[in-house]
Amino acid sequence: MPTATKSKTSVAVLKQFIGGKWVDGSTTKEIVSTNPADSREVIATLRGADRADATRAIEAAHKAFPAWRDTPAPVRGRILAKAAQLLRARKEELARLMTREEGKIYPEALGEMEKGITLIEWFAGEGLRLGGVTMPSELPKNILYTTRHPRGVASIITPWNFPFAIPAWKIAPALVSGCTVVFKPASLVPAMAVEFVKILAEAGIPDGVINLVLGSGSAMGDVLVEDPRVKVVSFTGSNSVGRRVHTICGARGIPVTCEMGGKNPAVIWGDADLELALGGVMKGAFGSTGQRCTATSRLVLDERIADKFLKMLLAEIAKIKLGDGLDKTVGMGPAVDESQMKTDLEYIEIGKKEGAKLLCGGKRLTDGPFAHGYFVEPTVFDRVAPKSRLWQEEVFGPVLAVARAKSFDEALELANDCAFGLTCAVYTQDLTLAMRFSERIEAGMVHVNSPTIGGEAQVPFGGVKGSGVGEREMSKEGLHFYTELKTIFLDYTGERRQSNIY
Repeated sequence: MPTATKSKTSVAVLKQFIGGKWVDGSTTKEIVSTNPADSREVIATLRGADRADATRAIEAAHKAFPAWRDTPAPVRGRILAKAAQLLRARKEELARLMTREEGKIYPEALGEMEKGITLIEWFAGEGLRLGGVTMPSELPKNILYTTRHPRGVASIITPWNFPFAIPAWKIAPALVSGCTVVFKPASLVPAMAVEFVKILAEAGIPDGVINLVLGSGSAMGDVLVEDPRVKVVSFTGSNSVGRRVHTICGARGIPVTCEMGGKNPAVIWGDADLELALGGVMKGAFGSTGQRCTATSRLVLDERIADKFLKMLLAEIAKIKLGDGLDKTVGMGPAVDESQMKTDLEYIEIGKKEGAKLLCGGKRLTDGPFAHGYFVEPTVFDRVAPKSRLWQEEVFGPVLAVARAKSFDEALELANDCAFGLTCAVYTQDLTLAMRFSERIEAGMVHVNSPTIGGEAQVPFGGVKGSGVGEREMSKEGLHFYTELKTIFLDYTGERRQSNIY
């Protein structure tokens, strides 16, 4: 285990990126980004943006839109492809920065970099395929076809838990579609956002096409969704903020997508490959310290194998080493900050008060190398009541709630008994059960014999119920979200004739 010491690395002084220029934010309050594994290490400082800064960023994007809209889509795609090349050349360096700023272990940060780069590469290729369709007309000498056109200025608001991949899968389709962007990342991870924007600018994104505003949402207010020049909004974050964003955009009548978290179940049935299921639960529940919207936070076990599986799970959890994510021997990092750590600990206390059986974990680590970090032990509760807060509410930490089922129908009922519906998993060798689960589960994404986590560029990402509203992200659905369809009826004869179309 590494000994926590104050870092000797230089502290970055960050700025806003508006209209192609790096400028200070207008607020007087300094924002400080620190390492959650050792809060004495300062990663970066900045002056946050306010409403006026956000308005200037929207104005810059608005002015840049006509020229970027008229840039051929293949050219826009090639600029993104250049950005992907630059990112790949620096991915190890940026993964280390991500670990220091967000806290996830280095292999996970490196994986996130690779995923984000792959997403950008995929959307870059869509620059050559961004088009509509042709259809036969009922009229002679007529061509009937559709085209796609960028909506305009896009406000993109992202969380801290995936500080590169989520911005990548939102910004890349917006840019290749011809939209201009105002990007507002979470204030906990400003350094990663700055590096991403620097690379986009280096790749050749024109001034004003990508703008970055750093700081708290409260300082900027609702400008990023209320300004009439903003034509489309993509948000990932909490349910409370997401609902507000959705309400404002709905009142304005503009497209919006809100991804707002999950409480994802994994069902392990009696015929499952338990070793395979064990690996999936470990990755899903405790990877990234449980700080994923796709994390496995609920586990439904076939009563027949529950005790056996939990014994296997506890043995595997005992092997996890907590610590600084840059230590190659560490398997789980800290919570992202003190506030999230307190949330984790509060829900652990809630679980105890609700009568769930604490099997392992449940404490903050504070001795020795943990003294200046936000470390919470991997925690498992068994026999969690379906209507309890621990079963129903998102914790966003390394806390796993377990329930048992006597029948597959009961397992499905337990899995569906939640306000969220992002992703899920089922482990079974019975194809019939797997298909029943896939058809009846209330979730946007289904994994059969694989963890709840993960997604790929070419397929949609998103959920149902309280997990999301609006269009899905990634894939062509994510690209089309930033465009408007236009249907064109072209009569190429100019002849006067009677039409039976009405």
